[in-house]
Amino acid sequence: MSEFVAQRVTRTYVQNVKAPAEQIFPLFCPVRQMEWLDGWEYEMVYSKSGFAEEGCVFKSRSIGDKDAVWVISKHDPDSFIIEFVRVAPQRWIGKVYMELERRPGFTNVYVNYSITAKNEEGNDINNGYTERHFIAFMKWWERSINYFLKYGKKLKKPRPARK
Repeated sequence: MSEFVAQRVTRTYVQNVKAPAEQIFPLFCPVRQMEWLDGWEYEMVYSKSGFAEEGCVFKSRSIGDKDAVWVISKHDPDSFIIEFVRVAPQRWIGKVYMELERRPGFTNVYVNYSITAKNEEGNDINNGYTERHFIAFMKWWERSINYFLKYGKKLKKPRPARK
């Protein structure tokens, strides 16, 4: 029997969002994300305010991780910093750190994802979590939030053409 060695994958990306940080920051919330991110599903477990706040706990439903639990470990609206810890109990633990930086006419959103495997299955997931996959995911987020801020509705994910 070989000894398990956990792998960690870290990815970073800078989104360019055409709105002030004060308008963007509240959208990084499990409830508000329903307004702008097509395909997002969640179940609130705990939130004193009903929205994103430090200590907020919620579940998400993504492929293969129907029981993923998120905790907002840092929520600082004055500094525009939010950090999530996500636990997919059977596979991995992740951290998402986001910091917004005001720029003239837009906001940079610095996103850092870090995923640590809990077992070989988690390592396999990390091996498939390529830079290319991550960038495509971040660009989708960026397009979606910019679309919402401009038009006030969700950008729909392209659906595969029927044959």
